[in-house]
Amino acid sequence: MASQKLNVLVYTGTGSTLESVRHCIYSLRRLLGPNYAVNPITEAALLKEPWAPTCALLVFPGGADLGYCRVLNGAGNRSIAQFVRRGGAYLGFCAGGYYGSRRCEFEVGNSELEVVGSRELAFFLGHAARGAFKGFEYHSERGARAALISVSKDAFPDSESLPNEFRCYYNGGGVFVDAGKLAADSTAVQVLAEYTGDLAVESGAGNAAMVYCKVGEGAAIVTGPHPDQQSDVPGYNELIDALKEDEDARISFLKACLTKLGLEVSQGTSHVPGLSKIHLSSLHHTEASEILCSFDEIITKDDGEEYIKGDTDLFHLEKPDSRWSLTALSEALSAEVAKKKPGRGSPDPTADYSHVPKRIVAHEDAWPEPKETPYFNHAVYYSSLREFRAKDPKAETWGDVLMYGEVVTSTNTLLEKNHNLLSKLPTGFTLAATTQVAGRGRGGNVWVAPPGSLIMSTVINHPAHLATSRPIVFLQYLAALATVEAVKSYDDGYADMPIKIKWPNDVYVRDPKKPNEVAYVKIAGILANCAYSSGNYQVVLGIGINTNNGRPTTSLDALLPFLESGRKFEPFRIERLLARILTRLEVLYAEFCRNGFSRELEGKYYQHWLHSNQVVTLEAEGGVKARVVGITRDWGMLMAEEVAGDGINGALRSTGKVWALQSDENSFDFWRGLVKRKI
Repeated sequence: MASQKLNVLVYTGTGSTLESVRHCIYSLRRLLGPNYAVNPITEAALLKEPWAPTCALLVFPGGADLGYCRVLNGAGNRSIAQFVRRGGAYLGFCAGGYYGSRRCEFEVGNSELEVVGSRELAFFLGHAARGAFKGFEYHSERGARAALISVSKDAFPDSESLPNEFRCYYNGGGVFVDAGKLAADSTAVQVLAEYTGDLAVESGAGNAAMVYCKVGEGAAIVTGPHPDQQSDVPGYNELIDALKEDEDARISFLKACLTKLGLEVSQGTSHVPGLSKIHLSSLHHTEASEILCSFDEIITKDDGEEYIKGDTDLFHLEKPDSRWSLTALSEALSAEVAKKKPGRGSPDPTADYSHVPKRIVAHEDAWPEPKETPYFNHAVYYSSLREFRAKDPKAETWGDVLMYGEVVTSTNTLLEKNHNLLSKLPTGFTLAATTQVAGRGRGGNVWVAPPGSLIMSTVINHPAHLATSRPIVFLQYLAALATVEAVKSYDDGYADMPIKIKWPNDVYVRDPKKPNEVAYVKIAGILANCAYSSGNYQVVLGIGINTNNGRPTTSLDALLPFLESGRKFEPFRIERLLARILTRLEVLYAEFCRNGFSRELEGKYYQHWLHSNQVVTLEAEGGVKARVVGITRDWGMLMAEEVAGDGINGALRSTGKVWALQSDENSFDFWRGLVKRKI
């Protein structure tokens, strides 16, 4: 089992670009989970660590292959070539495509961009000429296009589901010169797809865009365009729309390529990514070590490996000298795959992930490098935490220790459902994620959160002796208030963001799709779960905010045009927003512990909520109308006074009855199914 090949490794070292790494890892996790663990690998690991025995596929993303050459020529490339020839698989996108060719000829004659020279891997025995189309600029989307690709169906054993052609993201990729001639002369070479239309370089026999090469007992696929990537750059709407329109065809083709390389591809269409590693880090590094020490009594050892067996999940504390061992992971993945029904492919959001170990990587000496966590920059987060603490001096410790995973089941569930782990965590400990595949909503709803969301769960150990005078029900109100205040104080000029609180625990914003009317749409939700341990109510407070993703409703980025005209506002950084929410939440919670839900806190809450004087219909009372007047300061219930329409000139008149209303927590419309008591 230890040598079973379940790793798919994406190169993130010198030469690769963050955007290419990000798209590559996410796409492969969607298509290969749960059968494989898709993880980044640096040049240091490629050169020094025993990665090959457990690796099924090595992927080189887009970037600049001169960087690849600089750090991997010699020993690194010998290791890669040996891996492939002994039965491994190589997939090179764009820069990784010409890096896998015998020779690269890029922008020949252009004194500023020209790169010409041989390459050591030489999986494709011809040369890659770049760029296939004109207009390429480094670190820019100006040369990007939706290139029309024609599929060579004869190269695939099962081609019925493949498209004849599709549009694919292209930005400076090459054409594989004379690949058609090489394919005619040898069964070891097959053209998988060709560019259509005229090219900017001479391509010889055919316009090969993607080529398969048999290499010893293994194989390699080199590509010029990016079937792994979507364009999400603002200002390129036409390009984005074209790629979205052909997304299913592109994914179908990429699946066929992965299958041709010998991988077991998820055949479903749910596109749920596989789980990633979870990174534990801290502001001063020592806190991460202290957290690990606090885990000592709940850690068990098996064959030298360390595990935390939670009530629901198994956590594997990965060590540098055993990071390539996949014994436990292979058994868990085999069990997970075996549970899938035939034809289902990738698991649906309700799948049971408890059998899959959650791999925790502790960073006790340095923060994770950006390409190790391509969707979350730890340096930005911790520097932002320091910055906002300078503005809020009473914010001191929350967020010092952070666990982050690119793809997790649910931040709330991982903490709340594993009590022995939760019992060791300090107040302010936060688990954040980019994507959830089994996120929890109210009433047990399960949902998949897309990239672009801020997803976080923070631990609050609320002393039991305070619970009667400072009820934990108010923590969700503090979270909503902290979220709104964080957005408005994110940076200079953001104070006018049209963001409001909807009772009891949602956050709404002006609908940017209806700029000429005052309409609001949900942008964030809050979920609090509670357990009791050692004199504290341990609250796991979860917050999810559509930050950069416009679906399923809207995003914070989409609201930027509502702000001061004539000024360009930068898109929200999830890392910075997370730091701001934690500093505001820490200050508000401290105030709550001192004074309860005081009139000052109540006034702040009303300043940002949607409901002052709102008239609602109480369906449970036969359609009685009531005017919202506030929330009760004892248990946070909604107060509404009954009104009748027989006042002067038909105005609404108070009848003197006041109701306290509480959500039944099972309806998305909280004005329905309210549980009430008369005051």
